[in-house]
Order: sequence, then structure tokens, then C-alpha cells
Amino acid sequence: MRKIGLTLLTAFVGGAMALGTYKVFENKAQNSMSFEDRQKVYFASNKSAAITSSAGEVDFTQAAAAVTPAVVYIRTTYAASASNGGRDQQMEDLFGQMFGQRARPRSSQPQMASGSGVIISPDGYIVTNNHVVEKADKITVALNDHRTYQAKVIGTDPNTDLALIKITATNLPIVKFGNSDDARVGEWVLAVGNPFNLTSTVTAGIISAKGRNIGIIGSEDNSDDDNQSPFGPTRNQPNVPKVNKAIESFIQTDAAINPGNSGGALVNTKGELIGINSAIASHTGSYEGYGFAIPINLAKKVLDDIEKYGSVKRGYIGVSFQELNEDAAERLNIKTTNGLYVSELVAGGGAEQAGIRKGDIITKVDGTTIYESSDLQERVGRLQPGDKVKLTVLRDGGTKEIAVTLKGEPGAANRVAARSKSAEELYNKLGASFKPLSPQEKTKLHVNSGVVVTQVRSGGFFDETDIPVGSVITSINKQPINGVADIDKAITNTRNGMVIITGAYPDGTSFSNTFQVQ
Repeated sequence: MRKIGLTLLTAFVGGAMALGTYKVFENKAQNSMSFEDRQKVYFASNKSAAITSSAGEVDFTQAAAAVTPAVVYIRTTYAASASNGGRDQQMEDLFGQMFGQRARPRSSQPQMASGSGVIISPDGYIVTNNHVVEKADKITVALNDHRTYQAKVIGTDPNTDLALIKITATNLPIVKFGNSDDARVGEWVLAVGNPFNLTSTVTAGIISAKGRNIGIIGSEDNSDDDNQSPFGPTRNQPNVPKVNKAIESFIQTDAAINPGNSGGALVNTKGELIGINSAIASHTGSYEGYGFAIPINLAKKVLDDIEKYGSVKRGYIGVSFQELNEDAAERLNIKTTNGLYVSELVAGGGAEQAGIRKGDIITKVDGTTIYESSDLQERVGRLQPGDKVKLTVLRDGGTKEIAVTLKGEPGAANRVAARSKSAEELYNKLGASFKPLSPQEKTKLHVNSGVVVTQVRSGGFFDETDIPVGSVITSINKQPINGVADIDKAITNTRNGMVIITGAYPDGTSFSNTFQVQ
């Protein structure tokens, strides 16, 4: 009997140790997963009733019930200086009209706005629009069950109007990723968000079109419609093509989208996330026409990059092009009206090195026909520097297939990109994103701690004191910094409202800057 008991005890202890070891490795493995892989693990271990509705069924109850708990209400607070007139105010007015989002009255008092977001990971990561959280000092997230949290900005991508924010919470409901490539014109979809401060609102419609480029992102830099490309050097430099780096390939829907829906979910009738609602085409600022959503297949790449690197690693073909139509074809004296006419090449860029020539007409990307610039923009926007794309071009009456290796953006490492006080609020005031130094980087830099600045957002402390991308932050308030958790802890440990940040600029010059917390 004693032997049996001993055997059972040994088996129990061994099983417990194995389970504990498995959990440790499972947690480590999940931290290195993409958001999509994490979702697969989540839904594999949280099997709920299958959603059986399809595009042919006019019954949205299951999809609405599955999605609504994971769509959040976002309230943002802005300092009075966030509306400072000039071009910033002009752009704010434009976005207010198009997105129905932040057309705030000029005032010396802090201003507030609201929008929506979608929980995409059980540990608190939320996707929303860049214009919802841009320049916000304080971001409050309210869940469907009325719990509220303060959020921090992990990173933003103005070129796609996406932002990744995070709250400190666990076991949250999430919206399952779908495949926006499979979405079809005429398919039923739901828009879920918080219009007019009315939380948890669901509207229905169909997909009206795909691949829409409406010229809203980066429109302040786009005065010449004949020369659009996100693939070359900075505009206004001499002898280089002008560039619009915005990536627009919206899903267009007639589901009612109103002010406050920005950042909310566009889902199919299976409850799968296929887009992030971003804009409305309206003469009044409210719903009267069409809404536009960022395809989730593009968003996934952007969000994974922001979490992993603190900013988006984007590959560039290295061309400026002109979208063809009958007028452009007649002006250029060419016969075809489909494709993209290569008007300029970036010296040393991927296209030039691969043999693309000025005057070539790009007709396909990876075998898919190009009808509009968005067909190429979205495809390339999903890729990294070093990835290859196969371009089909018309040249001298014949067709050629050319493989182009994407290059990183020139000068990206040194460019400043246009991020009771809670840790989240103070973190947002810094206006930056960070990536931990690897052990090899610490050895090379002769430091024991540090994070690299990967993004600097307009209006924050880092922007105001000219701490650029590529700088290394070694300590805050004399506490060593090795990650975001260390930053949270250090910035809340202030004396007399002062935050002391120590580090080195990209050229190796040391600095120590002090900020007064208002």
C-alpha cells in the first residue's frame, strides 16, 4: 500500500513539475509570437459556439454578440497647446470633417475627444486610428462591461492612420482576425463602435468597393495628383521625385459610420475582423454616404512591427509613378490606360538595381493586375526591407517580369518621425516609442542598460527637446532602463514633478534632460 502511495505521489509531483515547466516555456513562446499567432492559440484554447452565419444570411446576432465585448470606447485629453493654429489647426479641421473626430473649438483649456478601438490580444493590446490618439496627453479606455483603464501609446503609423495602444489587463475578450483579401464586394458587413458617445453600437451594410484611395492620409503633402508614390525619398529635395508615403487601400462600405466610429471594427458575418474603420465621405461630417476601413491584412503587419520594433519597418521599391487613365495616356503618348507609369527612379533604390526603367508601365505585382495605385501600395505595404516582389512591366511593346528587392527608407535611422498623473499619461507625454537594447548592442555601446528610441511623435517631450530616433535612453530619474516596464516605474518616481532622462544621441554625445511634469 505504501509503495502504491509513493508511486502516486511521485507521479503527481512529476506531472506538476512538467506542467509548470510547460507554462514557463509557453509564456516565453507567446511573447515572441505575432498577434495573429497569439490569436490562433487563444481561439484554440477558448472554443466557443461556432458562428454559422454566412454572407448569404441576414442574421447578424451571433457576429454582433461575439464582437461587441472587444470593441472599446476611447476618450482622449489634449493640452491646450495641442491646438496651436497654423497648419496643425487646418489639418485638424480637415480630419474633423472627414473623420468626424477632432474638430475641437479653440480654447486655452484642455480639450477632449473620443473614438473607438478593438482589442486584438488578451493581454491588453488595442488597435485604433492614429488620428484618435495623436498628441493625446491622457487616453482612457472603457470596456463594454464599464471597466476603465489608462492606456499608453506603444507606437503609431501616420502613413496608414493606425496606432497600437495598451492597457494593463489580462484575459480580455478579443476580435478574431479575418482575411480582408477574401472579402467580396456585395458581402454583408457590420461596423461596431461608439458613435456620438453612444457605446457599443452595431450597424450593418455591404462592402461597396475595395482598394479605395480617397487622398485623406497625408493630404497636406499632396498638392500634385499626378505624382504619387510611397516608395522614394523625402519630397522638396532638389532633383528628386516628390513623394506621398501614405498607403490607402480602403474597404468601402455603406454601413453607417459616424463621428466616434473611428478605430472601431469592420467585421464579416462570421464575426471576423476584416478592417479598422477610419474615415467617412460626407458633406456634413456625419453619415450620409460611405465609410472607409483599413484592411486588416495591411494592419496586421503594421501592428506586429510596432510591437516588435516600436515603429514600422517598411520596404520601398524606389520609384515615383503616375496612375494611368485616358487623359494621362494621351498626354504621355501611350496606348494603354491601365497600370502605373514610372516617371522617376530613386538612385540606388531597389527598382533601379533590378533594371526598372523610367517610362516602364507596371501592370502586375506578384501576378495580380494593377488597376489603381492602391493595388501596388497595399501589397508592398505588407512587406519588409529585403523582401522581393515580382513586377510585370510593359516596355517597348513587350512584357517583362522583374524581381525587385525592397530597400529600407533612406535616412530612416536618423529621421524624427511625426508619442494625480498615471504612468500611462506620463508615458504618453514623452511622445516616443522604444525598443530594448540587445546584449550585443549593450556591449558595443559600453552600457549596462538602455532602450533605443524608435519613434518620436510631434508635440511630446522628446520632440520639444530634439531627442531624435536612434538615441539611447540609459536611465530615467537615475533608474536603469531596459524596457517599457522600467520606464513606467521610473517616470512615476518623480520629485517635485521633475523627470530626468539620461542617454546618448545617435552620434554618441551624452545628454541629460529634465522635464517638468505639468
